[in-house]
Amino acid sequence: MSTGGAGTERMPMVVLETERLVLRAFTEADVDGVLEAASAPSTQEWVPMPAPGVPYTRDEAEKWCTVTAPALRASGDGQQWAACDAATGRFVGAIGLLRTLWKARTTEVGYWFSPWARGRGMATEAVLAVSRWAIADQGFERVELKAATGNRASRRVAEKTGFTFEGIERNAMPLHGGRTDLAVYSLIPSDLV
Repeated sequence: MSTGGAGTERMPMVVLETERLVLRAFTEADVDGVLEAASAPSTQEWVPMPAPGVPYTRDEAEKWCTVTAPALRASGDGQQWAACDAATGRFVGAIGLLRTLWKARTTEVGYWFSPWARGRGMATEAVLAVSRWAIADQGFERVELKAATGNRASRRVAEKTGFTFEGIERNAMPLHGGRTDLAVYSLIPSDLV
C-alpha cells in the first residue's frame, strides 16, 4: 500500500487477473458498457446510481469512468476496477473497495455486473480476487460486503466467497423505491486459511 501526499493513504494501482476476468482501471472506452450495465432495471433495483430517484445517463457513465472512479482511489476511499472478459476484453461489470478506514484496516467490497454476465460466477470470481488481494496483499484486517436483504444473488456471492453473515442493518440503504435493510457479511484474515 502506498501513501499519497499530505498523509493520505491510497491503494496501489494494480491489475488483477482471474481465470476469466481482467480487473483494471476504468477508461473512456468503458462508457458504453457502464451505461448499459448501470442503467439496466435489474441493476437499478438494488444499486440506485447515481442517486435514489435519479436516472442513470450517458453523462453519469462518462463521469464514473473518467472522474468518479479515479477520484475514489486518489481520495484514499478505496479502489475501483472495470471487470472485463479476459478472452474478449468486453466490459462485464464494476467491482471496488470503498469506505476504507485506514487506521482500522477495514474496507468494503461493492460490485455490479451487466445483466448478460450474471449467473455465470463472474461476480463471485471478482469478489474473491479483490477481497483476498485486500487482506493477503494489502494487510487489511476486515473486508465487509453488504447486500440488500432481498438481493439473493448478491447474498449468494457473499456466501460462495467465504464471507460470514453477521446480521442485518435495518433501514440502512436508500433505493429508488424506498429504503432497504442490508445483510452484513465479513471476511477476515483467519477466513483465508
